[in-house]
Amino acid sequence: MAEAGFWTAVERHLVRYGGAFTPRIIERAKGSYVYDSEGNAILDFTSGQMSAVLGHAHPEIVAAVTEAVTTLDHLYSGMLSRPVVEFAERLAGTLPPSLSKVCLLTTGAESNEFAIKMAKLYTGGHEIISFDRSWHGMTSAAANATYSAGRRGYGPAAPGNLALPTPYAYRSPFRRADGSYDWETELDFGFQLIDRQSSGNLAAVIVEPILSSGGIIEPPPGYFAALKRRCEERGMLLILDEAQTGLGRTGTMYAFQRDGVVPDILTLSKTLGAGLPVAAVVTSEEIEEVCHSRGFLFYTTHVSDPLAARVGLTVLKVVERDGLVERAATLGARLREHLLELQRRHEVIGDVRGRGLLQGIELVTDRETKRPAEKLGQAVTAECLRRGLHMNIVQLPGMGGIFRIAPPLTLSDEELDRGMEILDAALTAAAKEG
Repeated sequence: MAEAGFWTAVERHLVRYGGAFTPRIIERAKGSYVYDSEGNAILDFTSGQMSAVLGHAHPEIVAAVTEAVTTLDHLYSGMLSRPVVEFAERLAGTLPPSLSKVCLLTTGAESNEFAIKMAKLYTGGHEIISFDRSWHGMTSAAANATYSAGRRGYGPAAPGNLALPTPYAYRSPFRRADGSYDWETELDFGFQLIDRQSSGNLAAVIVEPILSSGGIIEPPPGYFAALKRRCEERGMLLILDEAQTGLGRTGTMYAFQRDGVVPDILTLSKTLGAGLPVAAVVTSEEIEEVCHSRGFLFYTTHVSDPLAARVGLTVLKVVERDGLVERAATLGARLREHLLELQRRHEVIGDVRGRGLLQGIELVTDRETKRPAEKLGQAVTAECLRRGLHMNIVQLPGMGGIFRIAPPLTLSDEELDRGMEILDAALTAAAKEG
């Protein structure tokens, strides 16, 4: 199909499901690059949809998929296979002892649906708390717990969804006398509002350890310990959504390890499948036992599929064998140095934040007012692509100047440096144009 015909067909036949499509026809992908129809190599600093932690077309993933589709890929949901049990055992082995029960699914939204449903059944409550810049998925319960986008025009959300202020240090109005961020008071204020709104049926808090779609916002050290205490005081469960932070991306196997806080339920997706549809929910033996005794039901077409299990097993093996957790920490430090240097030289970079290979920069028109530079962000995105780098800008209202940087964990030093050179040049060129 000729390029003109391709875009004509796009306009005639594809449903638009979010922002504008990238104006390139992508033909193939390998390692840290995707290649367009003109043969241009584009550094992929989003790992696909923030997922391909092993890069594209990793040979062991290709081999695992090939073997699975030729031997055992899909089964009746009540049937079990060896890959599923081996996957569950290996995944649990990477986690604290209390997280020992695993369910294998396919998408992040699905895993969050599972976790929320389980929390409601276990606690007997129905009220779910999430950050006011959260993103947990586009299906029912996950969408109701998502506040960063997608709430207008679809009718009322399910009763019992409550928002907690996002600990956004760069912009929070909660300040101590010396101007430093007062997250403790902000958290107390948030729970005062929740306690006033609650009907007495609190079930769970679901949050990301680092909000990604919300703008690469990392709660400060101590925050999650304080949050867990407030959950325990109210008989709620703590669900951590590590769709983007799990499996080494932040420089630890799981982002919650930084804080020494173990969730009651952990959800994984994106990184677990390294770009393929694999997700999981992990919880304690006690929570699983209570929910099972009360008739917990979550049959889906692809629950416990052997194909997904083989992919997940392979990802876990490669991440551990190749030291990719440590690699992410090392590359993350190198990335941070680059970004701080860019901030020193580009006045439009108001903030640098994140951890490991999930970091971001926030562009502003003025560092004093912190006014978001949305138009500049769009121009930098386009300039990066023109120069051979795919960067993802948060395309949500009021957040158009925030870049998410999440390259594969297999990225080389040279590829990282090259990406930063392109970003530097793009910032310079876009600022001149503006």
